[in-house]
Amino acid sequence: MAKSFLRVALDNFVEARQRRANLYANGALQTLDDQTLSAMGLNREELRRKPSLRSIS
Repeated sequence: MAKSFLRVALDNFVEARQRRANLYANGALQTLDDQTLSAMGLNREELRRKPSLRSIS
């Protein structure tokens, strides 16, 4: 069954908000020190490869 117009619009809206949240979270993670990132299982180089609000602005 095909999705209704409203369902497609809602899915697109949710996807756009999720992308924006990911950009914001990645930018916030980049402000943390290396020790904290390591404790979270992340590294700075990995974060630099992902887009962030900082790289867009």
